[in-house]
Amino acid sequence: MLIAVWAPLLLPLLAAPLARRLADALSPRAAAWTLAGSAAVLAGGTLCSLGLLAAAGLLQLPPIAALGHLSLPWLTAAAPSAPVAAAVAALALAALTALAVRTARRHHHDLRTARATLPADDTDPHQLTVLEDERADAFALPGRLHRGEAGRVVVTTGMLRALSGPERAALLAHERAHLTGRHHLFLALAEHAADIHPALRQLRTPLGYHLERWADEVAAVRVGDRTVTARAVGRAALAANRTPRPARPKLAAAAHSGPVPRRVAALLQPRPAPTGTRLRPVAVALAACLALSTAASLEATADLHHTVEAAQQSAGEPED
Repeated sequence: MLIAVWAPLLLPLLAAPLARRLADALSPRAAAWTLAGSAAVLAGGTLCSLGLLAAAGLLQLPPIAALGHLSLPWLTAAAPSAPVAAAVAALALAALTALAVRTARRHHHDLRTARATLPADDTDPHQLTVLEDERADAFALPGRLHRGEAGRVVVTTGMLRALSGPERAALLAHERAHLTGRHHLFLALAEHAADIHPALRQLRTPLGYHLERWADEVAAVRVGDRTVTARAVGRAALAANRTPRPARPKLAAAAHSGPVPRRVAALLQPRPAPTGTRLRPVAVALAACLALSTAASLEATADLHHTVEAAQQSAGEPED
């Protein structure tokens, strides 16, 4: 269990850079799924390892050992350093829980505040809300999952005046792509994964970029013109930078956010081609890291189960 339980804590240091490099060679949608999936697997492995370390130490507490009919002397002899590792793991889990609660509460507060600014009688069937505001802004506001809400596209009159008719269509198509793809869930996952393991923080920014590129490509297809879409992204960013940015939830993706020049340059190129074989070794290495993290977590779990069974058998043996 010793090697297996530590592997998921170390693998993110190698897997996160591999995921970033691979994502740059993929289509925007595939890149977003690669980054989000990698973050989920690596964060899950980290939590599993910390939980197993804490559980192994808890087994050596006399009340827990007595409750499980375990041989305390056998457990102590088998893993003398388990209590120390368990104490560190328990502290880490407590800190991660506090971070997760803080992040979730912040997101909930931001979304609730943004929804409170919407008109109470807003029933537009196209899920579009126009706010009377001279500041240029537009974003995709997620709906409440427990109510089955699809979300809304929120745009200010200042932003609409800054764009031409075709550019407005491209902007709205971009924001609707965020809602359809539920990109806010990708962003929330990245935020929580970054709280769980420091190495996963480097996935947040590229994930946000590829989500914007994903929405850019969807908008370009819907309006049928990549140049118009590129112009809409660029002009929306320029208009938003002229005035103070309105308060916007962190999970509300916006067409004028992220590295806009890089996105515009990508839109002015032909539609991205399927990935070739240039980074196949990187893909294989990333897949190996994710598989190893999962396998190590399963092996460590099985080892702990076998330890419990052995301690129970030792407790049931008659003393000489």
